[in-house]
Amino acid sequence: MRLLGLLAFLALAGCAGTGGSEEVLTVIVAGGDGSVRSIPARLCRPEGPGPARLVVINHGSPGAGRAARARYGLLPCGSAVARHFLPRGQAVLAPLRRGYGADRGAWSESFGSCESPSYAAGVLETARDVRAAIIRARGVAGILPEGIAVIGQSAGGWGMLPLAADPPPGVTAIVAVAPGRGGHRNDQPGVNCRPDLLVADAARLARRGAEPLPLLWLATANDSFFSPALARDAQAAHAAAGGRSRFHLLPAWGKDGHDLFYGRGGPEVWGPPIDAWIDAHP
Repeated sequence: MRLLGLLAFLALAGCAGTGGSEEVLTVIVAGGDGSVRSIPARLCRPEGPGPARLVVINHGSPGAGRAARARYGLLPCGSAVARHFLPRGQAVLAPLRRGYGADRGAWSESFGSCESPSYAAGVLETARDVRAAIIRARGVAGILPEGIAVIGQSAGGWGMLPLAADPPPGVTAIVAVAPGRGGHRNDQPGVNCRPDLLVADAARLARRGAEPLPLLWLATANDSFFSPALARDAQAAHAAAGGRSRFHLLPAWGKDGHDLFYGRGGPEVWGPPIDAWIDAHP
């Protein structure tokens, strides 16, 4: 009962001070295997009459462990990330992808073994979830169906590559924050399962449609999952293969720059370049 009380308090605290309203949407996702499942997505609305421009936030991944993925939850409207965009008059949509939180269905984002990964495989399913959430939110009253900005961090950021290559209707701005998979091989900071394949698959994911969207690729100087050198190599391969990505290196942050996006004070660092990118792609 004490735990339930604490969770209820945290839920209320997460909604406090947002000044707008929120709801949880049910999103239907058609998987690449033909399955059809639903995922939740929290929609946070800013104050004012609207309609509001939409910013879609996509979480990372702890890897293949079901117990760790089960601890993921919907981004609260009172979180620092949401509170960065809401005062700008922008609505925030945060989907929880298949295989995370209370979902007990199959996890579709696996890249295989660390020794022989396919970083371009499961990420297509990441993009399916995000695409479905965007399409669902475009039909909600008070949300502008055009000018949608999409941001992903870590595994969610890696999912921005196929999304930029074949963008959903209404999307104009895409940001990948510390994108990648396979970091911390054998729990060793700075070691990727197969950095050569990460770079190769960044190129493979660059073009899937007729006209890819511009993509802002954010890296941090002290990211222990994807070093600046690896991030630069991956982005360069992506751009050389036809992806319209631009690399932006942020200064070192805290103990590990990989935690910047959701970390305390993070919006003060990533806010200016992300806001400028979104504003430049209305």
